[in-house]
Amino acid sequence: MLHINTFRKIIFILLGLLLNRCVEPIDIEQSLNFENAIVIEATITNELKHQEIFLSNSYKFDDDKPLAETNANVQIVDSALNTYIFEEASPGKYISMNEFSAQSDIEYQLLITTKEGKTYNSKKEKLPSITKIDNLYPIREMDDFGNDGVSILIDSYDPSGNSMYYRYEYEETYKIIAPYWSPKDLLVSPTYELYFAPKSKEEQICYNTVLSNDMIQTETNNLSEDRVTKFNIRRISIENPIITTRYSILVKQYIQSLEAYTYYKTVKKLSGSGNVFSQNQPGFISGNIFSVDDRNEKVIGFFELSSVSSKRLFFNYTDLFPNESAPPYFEDCTIFATGVGSPPPPKGEENNLTYVISSGQAKYYSKNLDPEEGEGPYDLVRRACGDCTVLGSNIKPDFWED
Repeated sequence: MLHINTFRKIIFILLGLLLNRCVEPIDIEQSLNFENAIVIEATITNELKHQEIFLSNSYKFDDDKPLAETNANVQIVDSALNTYIFEEASPGKYISMNEFSAQSDIEYQLLITTKEGKTYNSKKEKLPSITKIDNLYPIREMDDFGNDGVSILIDSYDPSGNSMYYRYEYEETYKIIAPYWSPKDLLVSPTYELYFAPKSKEEQICYNTVLSNDMIQTETNNLSEDRVTKFNIRRISIENPIITTRYSILVKQYIQSLEAYTYYKTVKKLSGSGNVFSQNQPGFISGNIFSVDDRNEKVIGFFELSSVSSKRLFFNYTDLFPNESAPPYFEDCTIFATGVGSPPPPKGEENNLTYVISSGQAKYYSKNLDPEEGEGPYDLVRRACGDCTVLGSNIKPDFWED
């Protein structure tokens, strides 16, 4: 399933194509001839799980997010006479009532009826070949511009030669260690008195997970073998703090049909081409979903059957850069010692110790053993430097390996 940030980009692009099919420049501040279109995100895989489908509507440029298509009737039927019912779990997000996995040699069709009674069907689709990821590994290398860093590479091979079209998603998780953590907190009482207390939660070690938001595709159709070799999934600069301590990445490999691969490749090409209102105007991109009631109605999206293989790796910074200094932290961690003003502190007065502590702007690190003129008795740092929960979760993921 495409992640929502990626699909929002698709919506934006395709909406632009809906709005204008001429070569004359337009004023995007005007919502001329806005044409609403349903947006359908549906990828069903061979994973045994509760499958998900997202329904929304195209939106104008001055809207900040798409409008969810709610209260729709969503189901998938297959050629083995099975029907899979989807329930709306949250606005526009529909989840299958039962877990199921797409099977080879069975055709599947998506059927949608909106609350207004509009009906949409997909073409019948089959699951592509199932091909596993053979290797997932990091290497240290320079990029084309001479910048040092880590490349996450993947190898895959289908001896039958039936896969050919590949799409990738990843989620990366990294360990965060607050560099100026203290076992105690400096707090402010209701009467504006400063006092110390033990930490009430874990703030030294955290973890953050980020999903990929790009369309990553490759094909082997023009190669002598159906083999993906050293394909770069992720490039990380040596200066990126996410690899400072320990890093993990989970990569999912989706085998696509030629039609799905071509559809999303075209969408990505448009998203990277700059101005979609340029003279190179290709018109509306048609997927495999259509309106039963009006064949001229534009429908955005694609009903995809895709086989999935996944693999995870871990590495420490020192594994690849044994003699290198660690990257800089996520934020500037300069130590400062704000002076003590007269409580209660004036609102917004950042040079008042009581204010910067009570407002959560700073965390206590240690005593200031040699205060200079105007400094207070304590060394402080910006909150993220002493409290990792600003940047991630203090709950260790179940999959994490130290």
